[in-house]
Amino acid sequence: MRKRFVVLACALLAFAAVAAAQDSDSMPMVQNPSKLKFGPLPNIPECAKGAPLHGNPMEGAFVLLIKATAGCHVPTHWHTPNEQVGLVSGSATLGMPKGKPQAIVPGGYVYLPSKNQHNFTCKTACTFYLAGDGVFDIHYVDEAGQEITPEQALKAKAKPAMHKKGTK
Repeated sequence: MRKRFVVLACALLAFAAVAAAQDSDSMPMVQNPSKLKFGPLPNIPECAKGAPLHGNPMEGAFVLLIKATAGCHVPTHWHTPNEQVGLVSGSATLGMPKGKPQAIVPGGYVYLPSKNQHNFTCKTACTFYLAGDGVFDIHYVDEAGQEITPEQALKAKAKPAMHKKGTK
């Protein structure tokens, strides 16, 4: 009998904790782009700036609005949380180690399960929602799929373009 009471008490406490967490998320919220403050994202190319819409990516589940310039490329990487992307404007491609890059158009949606290796390129200036169901992280990988530092991944992309002979 005492064991049942302990189990019931634990279940009630767990339910109360879930209800309290849901209650803090149950407040209505409106976020309009004109009021958002876009800033750099950790270990992401400088051509992309983000603004938090809901949650805190350094603490748990989150939603960001991201704006990126034409040609902005995030080299091949993976994340621990599941990731969702919704393209608002512009055009982008999603590449994976196996298969052809997939075009993403406004209104397009992408779901990437945890640890799925991919890269992302805005072909034109683009705006998109990025949501994760856990703390944000990014693990860059080389062509062999081996993890490399963000500095190595981003430096490789930042190599200057080659010029034709006789031009500057």
